[in-house]
Amino acid sequence: MFHRKPLEERIAERQAKLPPLKEGKHFEHGPAKFVFISLLVAVVLMHVVGLAIVMHFA
Repeated sequence: MFHRKPLEERIAERQAKLPPLKEGKHFEHGPAKFVFISLLVAVVLMHVVGLAIVMHFA
């Protein structure tokens, strides 16, 4: 449509232009990384707050 390449070809060309990924230095999905880190921080904070409450009333 409109004389454009198919989406798959455009994606393949864009990925071919990217430099190779370094081992252990990338997270393939940015929003997933954000959600993962946010949940990890929330769980740690809940544990710390819960521990503080238990120690205060013990």
